[in-house]
Amino acid sequence: MLETYLNTKPIFYDKIDYTRFPRVYEKIKSHFHTPKIIHIIGTNGKGTTGRFLASALYALGFSVGHYTSPHIIKFNERIWLDGAEVSDAKLEKIHLVLQNLLTQEDATSLSYFEYTTLLAQMIFLDCDYIVLEAGLGGEHDATAVFPKILTLLTPVDIDHESFLGNTINEIATTKLKAVQNNLIMANQKYLEVSEIAQKLCNCKNVKTVDSLIDTKDRQKIKIIKEDLQLVDYLTDNLTLAISALKFLNLKYDEKDFKNAKLFGRLTKIQTNIIVDVGHNVLAAKSIYQALNLKKYILIYNSYKDKNYDKILQILKPMIEEVQIIEVNDKRIVQKEKLQNTLLKHNLKFSNFKRCQKDKRYLVFGSFSVVEAFLKQYRTIDG
Repeated sequence: MLETYLNTKPIFYDKIDYTRFPRVYEKIKSHFHTPKIIHIIGTNGKGTTGRFLASALYALGFSVGHYTSPHIIKFNERIWLDGAEVSDAKLEKIHLVLQNLLTQEDATSLSYFEYTTLLAQMIFLDCDYIVLEAGLGGEHDATAVFPKILTLLTPVDIDHESFLGNTINEIATTKLKAVQNNLIMANQKYLEVSEIAQKLCNCKNVKTVDSLIDTKDRQKIKIIKEDLQLVDYLTDNLTLAISALKFLNLKYDEKDFKNAKLFGRLTKIQTNIIVDVGHNVLAAKSIYQALNLKKYILIYNSYKDKNYDKILQILKPMIEEVQIIEVNDKRIVQKEKLQNTLLKHNLKFSNFKRCQKDKRYLVFGSFSVVEAFLKQYRTIDG
């Protein structure tokens, strides 16, 4: 079974062999017919930008695959095909096909993300378009080896420093080196991102495309925003997706986005409970801008490599109390360190037990935090 096989592979590595995936792919690439690929890189908003774009392309009559990561509850969430998560039967069938293509040595050597990237590409062989979301990076990401017709760059900020670098210059450079042909950038917080993009694109003879959004598009975006009840940062992601449609010379309508929302991005699962899989400073700033008019109990935990000090500082004005949720992951910060940070910011805290109907809750911190909450919440509240 695929699940059993993937459980043998670590999801995260302290060091990564960046030559491995291109080397393995080179051996089997003749078996891949590559549809038109739109690659999405950046720090935040890749998943929602991709789902907006994939949903619209599917509504316009195309066969579309959307590859995103990580998942919250079930692996199938990562591979969206023609309007739905891929079926278990399809996953198992293509897993067997891929196992027969790879040597045992190569199959064993591939990381979790590398293997599932190949799996998704095989599932998407008959698609017209693939919307392909990068994992941690850009230049060395497994998704970077495939030929793309367009790259979308979402906002870039400090994150995954151990793999991408400690400065915006280093992080943006690493991500942007994945660009092959055409590039559309979302509005960037840091001016240097645009400067780096222009420099790299000039060197590689890559075309930098303006947003392409005109007055009629803005009117449509306003209608879609109201229909889907999008906050500003999600509207920015929608705008980037529409720029991609314009680049592809495709005419779209407001109704093409009616099924485009991606679970876990400021998703209201009850009238008083919002969950969000964000986990970095930029995500915290976006959430604060969207929700700061009310007070919330923050159900929280953090990976030890995240800037949870800064995140809590940003969210503090809207936090009534922090409830720490237990997450079974070796990357989670030591509880004492998190508690000391909460004390530093004079934030009241306790352990999460259950939600009360007369309180507002925001679940935030990572995919793992949302996963842990949903499992516990469904067990308690049915």
